[in-house]
Amino acid sequence: MRAALLGLLLALPATAAPADGQQLFAHNCAACHMPDGAGIPGAFPALAGNAFVTGDPAAAAATVLNGRGGMPSFRDGLTDEEVAAVLSYVRAHFGNTAAAVPAETVAATRTGKAAEPARPMPAH
Repeated sequence: MRAALLGLLLALPATAAPADGQQLFAHNCAACHMPDGAGIPGAFPALAGNAFVTGDPAAAAATVLNGRGGMPSFRDGLTDEEVAAVLSYVRAHFGNTAAAVPAETVAATRTGKAAEPARPMPAH
């Protein structure tokens, strides 16, 4: 009976641990935005109390995915789940109180055209 149960457990697909937003922030963001989210004035914006960070989650996701100013793109370096985890961490720390960002929001931003500037309609 025990052998059958062990065999059943071993046959189940392994599930990856959820992404750790704090660890991802420390590894990818803290060098510029500082471990406390205070940023470096004139160089890297503070994430603490930042209305952009706590505003539209798709806009924040587009910034992480595509980069902005001196910020690199994390499009090829982080999965949707990892981007969602780091954004959720930042939005809930450093005095911020915004809702978590679901990975689906990041996926839609990654595949959509949300980060591209709108093109004017041609005149007729």
